[in-house]
Amino acid sequence: MNSTLSESTKIRVPLVDLKRQYYSIKEEIDSAIQDVLENQSFILGPQVKEFEKLFASYCNTKHAIGVSSGTDALLLALKSLGIGNGDEVITSPFTFFATVGSICNTGATPVFVDIDPESYNIRPDLIKKRINKNTKAIIPVHLYGQCADMDPILEIAKKHNIKVIEDAAQAIGAEYKDRKSGSMGDLGCFSFFPSKNLGGFGDGGMVTCNSDELAEMIYMLRVHGGKPKNYYPVLGINGRLDTIQAAVLTKKLKYIDLWSEKRRQKASYYTQKMEELDLTTPKVISSNKHVFHLYVIKIKERDRLVEHLKANNIDCAVHYPIPQHLQKCLAYLGYKEGDFPEAEKATKEILSLPIFPEITKEEQAYIISTINAFF
Repeated sequence: MNSTLSESTKIRVPLVDLKRQYYSIKEEIDSAIQDVLENQSFILGPQVKEFEKLFASYCNTKHAIGVSSGTDALLLALKSLGIGNGDEVITSPFTFFATVGSICNTGATPVFVDIDPESYNIRPDLIKKRINKNTKAIIPVHLYGQCADMDPILEIAKKHNIKVIEDAAQAIGAEYKDRKSGSMGDLGCFSFFPSKNLGGFGDGGMVTCNSDELAEMIYMLRVHGGKPKNYYPVLGINGRLDTIQAAVLTKKLKYIDLWSEKRRQKASYYTQKMEELDLTTPKVISSNKHVFHLYVIKIKERDRLVEHLKANNIDCAVHYPIPQHLQKCLAYLGYKEGDFPEAEKATKEILSLPIFPEITKEEQAYIISTINAFF
């Protein structure tokens, strides 16, 4: 095991290569940025409104409000619902920290529910056991580019009169029963971190909703809570989307479905070539359209495979190595190892392989042959 290929046969494969995407539409991107430079309207310029309109149309929602990051999208969504001290929000322990950190930064308490071992998403059947009089919202996370099982979640929320915020940071364009991510709950939250499927040239995010009242509140909250300027009826944050980011993202948005289809093709190739190996490839739930923000395998000897891939110049990553209930800063919540066994098991066995629209067949074949050599 762990045989290293000869130096002459090695090639370098990055986890993601942002340059390739940039060069494929360089003239459009450069022109969009130049327009902002000429206009000099860097904060909430006209391109922000244009992008918001296009994004809402893409997600099939009435509103889309551009914000400064995916993290701030979650925070503003929570704040728009008035969630704060004494409230509880149910979510998954298997997610990026921003999901949980945003809850904590409102003063509310995160309450965790274990995941389905096949989709890695929150288990709806366990949610109802965690609801009490303090529960104000559920945040299902559409992890790795695949939507959570939304219908039962929405049914539970409706029955108990609680809100649903979709964490769609990794799932732009993903679908559940022909409905777009970010359009099913009361609010949807997206991230435009550069490595996301729709990535900006810095931080950026979006909140989607169909409620005029919630949209108006988020518009206010993202500019310190002010309306009109210098008058502050609510306490907000500085959470605006930069005009340059909106300009770049507007150009990229028209390619997102093409890029997602390429991701599905690359994922299918991986899965087909590795089906005989002693590892678990991603399962696409039949009701879902997966956009493969990440291609995540599960293997018992994960750490040894990581060493083997890196020794052969292949980037890989673990998303995520520590479940959120065991994070040091959340120790005050009182959770312990063993509380959420599926999430804890996943953190020990999952591994993200390189996937992006421009990855070549040669690169994928090299990754597969290197994994074969491991076995």
